[in-house]
Amino acid sequence: MKLIVGLGNPGREYETTRHNLGFMVLDALAEMWGVHFEANKKLKSEMLATMYGEETILLAKPQTFMNVSGIAVQKIAQFYKLKPEDIWVVSDDIDLELGAIRVRNSGSSGGHNGLQNIIDSIGPDFVRIRVGVGSNRAHNIPSEAYVLQSFSNEQVKELPKVIENTVTILTQALTNKTTPKQQ
Repeated sequence: MKLIVGLGNPGREYETTRHNLGFMVLDALAEMWGVHFEANKKLKSEMLATMYGEETILLAKPQTFMNVSGIAVQKIAQFYKLKPEDIWVVSDDIDLELGAIRVRNSGSSGGHNGLQNIIDSIGPDFVRIRVGVGSNRAHNIPSEAYVLQSFSNEQVKELPKVIENTVTILTQALTNKTTPKQQ
C-alpha cells in the first residue's frame, strides 16, 4: 500500500494558488483514474483508495492547512499502519523554476513549513516530490505571500504540462514498483 499526499490549503480562496500545486496534481491523478475524493473527518483529509495494478493506492489532500499537514499525514499513516517510506508527498517549491521536479527519498524540509511539519510528525524518511512554482526573488515579496498568490497568466499556460509531468513521474514509479525518479 502506498499513500500519495498532495499538499495545499483547504478552501476556495486557495484553489489556484502556488501553494496548492500538490492538490492540483492529485486532482489530475484522480481524474485520470476516474475516481473521486471524499471527506474523511477522522483522518482530517479528502481521501480516496484505488487499485493500481495489484497495489492499493491511497490519495490524500490534508484539510488541516499547509503548515500543520503532518497532523493528517500522521493520522493516515497510523490508521493504515504505513511506514514513512510508503508515503510520497507532492509539494510546491519556490527554489525551483516552474515545472522543475526534484525527488528525494528523505532529508530536510528545504524551508517548506508543510514538509517540516510532516517530518516533525512521522520522521524524515518519506519520499518528497517537489515541484517548482518559480521564485519570489524577482517579485521582491516574502515567500509566504508569494506562495499564496495565484499563478501568473504566463505560468497558467504552462501549468497543465507541469501537472502532467508530475503525474507521469508518479504513475511510472507505481507501474515500475519503484520510488519516483526525476526526469
